Formats: sequence, structure tokens, C-alpha cells
Amino acid sequence: MSGPSSGGSGDKLVVWDWKSGDASAAPYLEKAKADFAKGHPDVEVEFVAQPFDQYYTLLGAAIQAGKGPDVILFNGGGQIRDRVGSLVPLDEYVSGDQQRLAGWDAFKKDGKTYAAPVTLQGHPLYYNKDLYKRAGLDPEAPAKTWDEFVEDCGAITGKTGSKCIGVGNKEGIGIQFFLSAMGSAVLTPAEYDAWIAGKRDWSSPNVKRVFELWRQADAAGLNNEGVNSTAMFNDAFAVFQSGKAAHVIGLMSDVGHWKDFAEFLNPADVGVMAAPVVNPAATPSLPYDGGIGYGVAKWTRDPKRAADLVRSLTSTEALKAFYADAGAIAADTTIDVSGGGPAVTAIVAGIKTGKPALHVALSSKTIDLMGRLSQQLLSGSVTVDEAVAQLAASDGAS
Repeated sequence: MSGPSSGGSGDKLVVWDWKSGDASAAPYLEKAKADFAKGHPDVEVEFVAQPFDQYYTLLGAAIQAGKGPDVILFNGGGQIRDRVGSLVPLDEYVSGDQQRLAGWDAFKKDGKTYAAPVTLQGHPLYYNKDLYKRAGLDPEAPAKTWDEFVEDCGAITGKTGSKCIGVGNKEGIGIQFFLSAMGSAVLTPAEYDAWIAGKRDWSSPNVKRVFELWRQADAAGLNNEGVNSTAMFNDAFAVFQSGKAAHVIGLMSDVGHWKDFAEFLNPADVGVMAAPVVNPAATPSLPYDGGIGYGVAKWTRDPKRAADLVRSLTSTEALKAFYADAGAIAADTTIDVSGGGPAVTAIVAGIKTGKPALHVALSSKTIDLMGRLSQQLLSGSVTVDEAVAQLAASDGAS
């Protein structure tokens, strides 16, 4: 673990992230460094990999001290929006990349851009086609409605012994995945768009229905045992990969995604399905945003030079390597993924009609509260009405 370090010197830039320690990210970073070196041959770039579970705490200490890394990796949404006061707006530096890269909105606040997207992140509903076959179901025709889904789950469990859904909520993350993956199957398109725009009606029957489904699915035995004691990373994904659950709400990039699953399951058996419709007035869509992106610290000595590094970290050649080696769904829309298999093909096709993920629109404070309340919903110590009332109060004060 590294504590706050001073920013780069005149011939050095320091980057904080949680990815550079991963072997699968090495080719991506080498491509990015080589691209940056073309214009800055005498500038050293140092990547400091921080542990993700402490990342924002360590970053907070650096921000409070007013010194630290020059370039910083962020998750899109609340984590970066809560810290834009410590970042340089990048609009003048990245205007030429606006068309090539997708996912910018997750790194914007008040009309200004504070990071450039590296990946797109979203929450597909994956399913195991082999378990469908063993249960006598058509693996190419997953359920369209929630009632059909529950019926199929009964057949899968009855004939294979596998649970319906692999879920981990020890960290309170499972509810984020569930809200965003199932939200478009419950909320009307108008409600969905209003939520993303910040006009959230927590007392809406459809919003309450999402949280009721969260509780009911567990009470009905659709989930693996002990959801509140199962870590999302990576125990819940292991339940799916091992064939002990037929479905999992995973990620598009990073971990718990199509490339990871294909290492344990036959790639042809890793399916992606639309969220089963709960409300006939809803229109299911793939929830996604900018996943991770690099921003520039306000204290860096040369913002333009640091922004040049950000541009190299989002260059096409670097992102091609990130896709090929790590399975990231890169923000670069020019990258060809047609050879990646049926799951990634389905995911990329869904991007065309996808919408931002519901949980990403929330502040980090409200997300933390939602995690705690989601655990209490499963344990029965809070009602849905009580939970949404608390969330409404938190969201209104954000």
C-alpha cells in the first residue's frame, strides 16, 4: 500500500490506479506509455497501483493534503463527481476524442468533463446455456417476462439442482447490480429518463417494485444461500462460473464478465439475455456508462502534459490491447469485437439502445446507504417503504 506521494516532478508524472498491478493490463499500459513517449520522450511515467478497497480513502487523504498523483483513475458516476473540486476540467484537451470514445457523461458534472473514459461498464444478465439445455429449456430463447423467468428457474433447480441467480451482497454491491440490471424492466421509459436526469420519485410504485423484487427473489429461494455473507467479488461470480447458479448479473468489463466466465465455462454456453419484463409498460435495455476513466489533478505542474498522458491512456492502440488481453469493453467505438464470441457480440449490440445505469446516477453517499438498506431488506429488519423513504431523504440532500 502506498500513501499520498507528491506529484510528478518536471520530468515525471505519477499515476494512481488499481489496475496497473494486474498482469492482464500490462500490454495496455505499455501501449499507452509508448504513445505518450512519442511526444514526451524525456518524461518518466510512474504507475502506483493502490488496493481498490482502500483506493478512495487514500485518494481522499491526498486531496486533503493538496498533493498526490498527477493523473488519477476513477469509476464513473458519484466517485468522480464528488471530487471534481480537485480535478482539472479536460474539455479543451480532449475535444478531438469526443466522437471516437463513448461513456463521457459518467465523468461530467455541470457541463464540464473531468476524466476521459477508458472502458464502458454495465450490467448484463448472463446465463448458462448448458444448464438451460439440461433443464429441457431452449437456450436460445430465454424468458421474456419475470413470471416466465421464475418458471424457468424452477425447472432449472428441479432438474439440475442449481440455483437461479448468483448474488453477492456482503459489500452492499449486489443491490447496485440488481437495480441497474432490472430497473429498465420495471420503470417506464419516462421514469427511467427522469431518474437519470435527477428527478427521482422514490415513492413511485415502480421504484418500490424494484426493491420488493430484490427481497422477494431471495425469499423465494431464487438466490444462492447467504447473499449478505457472500462477496460479490468474486464469490458470487464463482457460484455462476461453477454451474451452481444459472444466472448472474455481471459486468461488461473488468472482472465478472464474459471473458472471465469463458475461462470456466464453454464460451458458447455464456449467454446474455434482456432483463425479464416485470411491468408491461417498461422497455428493457442494457444499463451502461463510462466505466473507468483517467482525470488530471488540480495540483499537477503541467495540466496539458498530464492531459496528453490521459489521451495516450485512451488511444485506440492502447484500448485495443485492453480489450484483447483483459476483455474490457473499451470506450473506443472503432474497435472490432466481432471475434470475441456470442456474449460480447450481444453486449456490444445492446450498447446501441442502452441507457445509463440507474445506480451510477446516485451519489456515493446514497449508494452506501442503499447497500446497508439492501442487507436489512434481506434480513427483514426494514420494510421497502422504510428503505425508500430513507433513500429519498439521502438523495434529496445530495
